[in-house]
Formats: sequence, C-alpha cells, structure tokens
Amino acid sequence: MTLQQLKYALEVADKGSMSEAAKSLFISQPSLSNAIKALEKEIKITIFTRTNRGITISNEGTEFLGYARQVIQQFDMLEEKYLSAEPTKQHFCISTQHYTFAANAFVELVKEFGASEYEFTIRETKTYEIIENVKNLQSELGIIFLSNYNETVLLKLLKESNISFSELFTTKPHVFIYKNHPLADKKIIDLNELDEYPCLSYEQGVYNSFYFSEEILSTRSVKKSIKVSDRAAIVNFMIGLNGYTISSGVFPKYLHGDNIIAVPLNVDEVIRICIIKHKDVTLTKLGEIYLEALKKIAKEL
Repeated sequence: MTLQQLKYALEVADKGSMSEAAKSLFISQPSLSNAIKALEKEIKITIFTRTNRGITISNEGTEFLGYARQVIQQFDMLEEKYLSAEPTKQHFCISTQHYTFAANAFVELVKEFGASEYEFTIRETKTYEIIENVKNLQSELGIIFLSNYNETVLLKLLKESNISFSELFTTKPHVFIYKNHPLADKKIIDLNELDEYPCLSYEQGVYNSFYFSEEILSTRSVKKSIKVSDRAAIVNFMIGLNGYTISSGVFPKYLHGDNIIAVPLNVDEVIRICIIKHKDVTLTKLGEIYLEALKKIAKEL
C-alpha cells in the first residue's frame, strides 16, 4: 500500500467517477483503475462498486477512506513542516445537531486556520447520521446531546461504534420563541403553557424514534407538531406561527438579532452537550483548533 494509492482512492471518492478522477490526476483511466484494483486486492476489500451509472463506495470502503484521509492529511502536514513544501488544500469535516454555537466555532476555525486553500464541511444532520459519520470517519468530530432519557440507548450505540464522548457543557432546557410571542414576557415557562402553540422539531428520517430526537422531552404528547429539516425553517415558523422549540438556550444574537429569545423551561431536566470522536483516531490540527473554539464558547457560557 502506498501513499499514491491512497491519494488515488480519495480522488475517485471525491470526484465520484474514475474518468473525472483520472483527468484531475493527469493519468489515464486504465492506469487509475488498475491502481485501485491492486489496492483492493492487497487490503482484501472492495472500496468501490462499479455499476453502469458509475461507482458507489462500499461500507468497508467508507471506513477505509476515512482512515486514508487521516493518513494523507498528516503526511501533508509533515511535508509542509519539515520539507518546506507548498501548503496543500486541507480537508476537515464535522457533523452536528442543529446548534448555532457549532457554526460559530466553525467560523473561528476558518479565521484561525487562515490558509489560502481549504475544503471544510459542516453537516447539520440527523442524530443517527452524525454517529455514522464519525464511526465511518467521514467526520472527525460530532456534536450531540444526552439526557436522562436518551443516554442509555445512545451510549450503547456509541460503544458499539467504537466512539468516545466527552461533555462540552450542561444546561437547563429553554424554550426558543419569537420576541413578540404571547409568552415572551415570562421569566420562566411551564410546559402546559405551550399546549396551544405549534411544537417545532427536527425530523430524523427512518431513525425517527424518541431516542434520536434533537429535542429534550420528545416523548410528551402535543396538539400541534411541525417537523423541519433546517434551522432557517424553524426560525421562520417561530416568527410566522408563534411556534416554539425546546433546546439548550444557546442562540447567538448576531445570527437573528433580537428576533428569537430563549426563556427557561420549568422542568427538572438537564441537557448535556457532548463531543464524539472515533476512539482509534487522533485529532488533526484542524480538529484541535475546532475543539478549542468549542471549549472557548462553552467557557463563555
């Protein structure tokens, strides 16, 4: 197995096509195909499944490519540091539930990194997919929340996926509402006061069980429920429909001004915001920068 083979495999995965990858690598398609086949034969797994429509990455291939990307990133950093090589385009990816502080830390990462070329990805996605992304090394870090209700199930899944977790901060549940909501003047809100308003939550796809919900108290019965897939929609429904969602209470004003406020919820519950990572992976420099940005935000809270 060579570094060149790893780079070839990563390029094929990024381009999604042997022909496009061959063009970008300035080699012939047969040469690239033969190199990939030799790699697959050596490691005894099929990385790419060939079809009439192109290629797809196998489950084993996804895991292998995650490790390969780590190796190449570390090698590039070694070259840059000790051989005075030209900086290469750095790749970094995190997966998170829909938290504005995660995006805020991402901004700090980009500012501190300051390179002329990079390809960073932040995936605001479903809880199960966050765990899968970290498990398969598609994301270096993940951000989820734990509660008394979901932690038994989620910690079991993390253990089975060879993923470790560390607590970033704890907070009491808050209700996010529009500044002109009928309950906006209250110092604390009781659950029964929310009964007549639409409950907004993030849909979880095929893993739409209470344990994978992004919102605490997900098992309570509500009269009106709207499920969304992105933060913009949830904010629009808070403003347009007097909807609400229950979360951590951390909502930077620079994103929406004073339009959205967080009011403490009168319940005996705690939200634990956690960082997850694969146990077999050492954080890259970019991962360390992002984690420090998260810790700084947590400290300011």
